[in-house]
Amino acid sequence: MVSNLSFVLVETTHAGNIGAAARAMKTMGFHDLRLVRPCKHLSAESLARASGADDIVRDAQLFDSLEDALHDREQVFGTSARSRTLEWSAVELPDAGAQISTSKAATAIVFGRERSGLSNEELALCHNRLAIPSNPDFSSLNLASAVQVVSYEVRRSFGFDYNFGTSDSSTTDVGITDSSITATVEEFAAHEALEHMFEHLEKVSVTSGFLDPANPRLLMQRFRRLFQRAPMLKSEVQIVRGFLTAVEKCMSRSL
Repeated sequence: MVSNLSFVLVETTHAGNIGAAARAMKTMGFHDLRLVRPCKHLSAESLARASGADDIVRDAQLFDSLEDALHDREQVFGTSARSRTLEWSAVELPDAGAQISTSKAATAIVFGRERSGLSNEELALCHNRLAIPSNPDFSSLNLASAVQVVSYEVRRSFGFDYNFGTSDSSTTDVGITDSSITATVEEFAAHEALEHMFEHLEKVSVTSGFLDPANPRLLMQRFRRLFQRAPMLKSEVQIVRGFLTAVEKCMSRSL
């Protein structure tokens, strides 16, 4: 099983979709299911639709908010077929699969509500918008079908012969023995650290007069889009935080 990839479902309203999504995940070797304010996920319908993936449904982690569900994730893809006022960085599904399979970053793929998908605020928590290529005149996929398509593409990127067992901690989390992927890299910043950075950035922007809280427009969303084009390293977040702290000190001395 792949241990560093989470599938996050936001406010799912049909229990059967949760079970079917769990089945889709398990057939492709994934097991980390996270549910944000779901309907009753352990219903008879959900377990029946899981059809052998009951363990994934029963082990699913429950969260009160998407932000909480992403607290330990370093790379986040938000699925959305809708265009937005401020277009988010988009990645094609095959490219996303390749990016996930070659990265050691703890990753989440987020799926929105059956009727309305993800809100702009929720998509802002994601590094990239992930769209499934489909008929432009009828692009709405059933939630479980979307999970199946995405999980298949990600597994295809890993290679169909990768190890489905629990990976040894001395190798990569994905159970692949390719030495080109096992190289040690600098740690990525977790979602929580990024959110603290954005809070700090907004505070300094307001204090400096760069951001007018009465008329913020899309400034903070643009900042998010700028910094979330790729997963940030811990050291990069520390550099930004250090710079913001230095700016605060300069402003305090000028008062």
